[in-house]
Amino acid sequence: MNKITILIVAAIIVILGAGYAVARPDGGDSWGGMMGGLGSGIWNSMMGYGNGATDGYGSMMGGNGPGSGMMGYGNGATAGYGSMMGGNGPGSGMMTGHGNGYCGAGGGYTGSSYGVNATPVSIEKAKESVEQYLTSTGNSDLKLSEAIEFDNNFYAGVKEQSTGTHAFELLVNKYTGAVFPEMGPNMMWNTKYGHMKWNTTAQANIGEEQALKNAQNYLDNVLPGTKVDNADAFYGYYTIEVQKDGKIYGMLSVNSNTGAVWYHNWHGAFVKILEVG
Repeated sequence: MNKITILIVAAIIVILGAGYAVARPDGGDSWGGMMGGLGSGIWNSMMGYGNGATDGYGSMMGGNGPGSGMMGYGNGATAGYGSMMGGNGPGSGMMTGHGNGYCGAGGGYTGSSYGVNATPVSIEKAKESVEQYLTSTGNSDLKLSEAIEFDNNFYAGVKEQSTGTHAFELLVNKYTGAVFPEMGPNMMWNTKYGHMKWNTTAQANIGEEQALKNAQNYLDNVLPGTKVDNADAFYGYYTIEVQKDGKIYGMLSVNSNTGAVWYHNWHGAFVKILEVG
């Protein structure tokens, strides 16, 4: 073996050893590119394109491999993880996108990881889960205002009893009964309870009438034949039921400061509504 060959082999060993020491996940192969690139390691690109080879993780912020895309495009191969904030495959899309995973949006919260023969919980059980969740907050002013079953999840609206203002929105997993905050406007626009709250309950610039107009204009362009129905006022936005042929078709929200419209594309088809109180 000549000197050049020895140096090349040594360099390869050093590189592989460093990758193994820094990024070896429980006996697996290397992570590929940590911040970007087209690496094809088992955990792959953390923020780049990455083609993850294993179920559940892949690219943290983007990718097209099995289990890829925490915040990006990602086509996850299994339900449960995949793309956290976007994606186009089983297991993709925790926050936005078109995946069909455990927390997938667009096909979101479908519980597809539980198998085709899994049995959904009842809407009454979902109501109980929400009430237990509200009790756990320690805020006795919060009360469930409505519960709706869709194909992909249960929806629950929560209201402040003292003010009559809607507080926040929850989703319930159809196969486990797990309760969690709804994504979208509930997190990004809610000025009192949301993840992006501004520590203020600023006065709305957009009234309910204008919000309904904005919503109907959106529907006329995007979903012809659908109509706005009731509007619930939350802190920072309105959530409005969408109807078609006299039945609930879906939901959307209108920002009470900017008038922007955000359609809730993660619910799926309407199943039933449970009267509360």
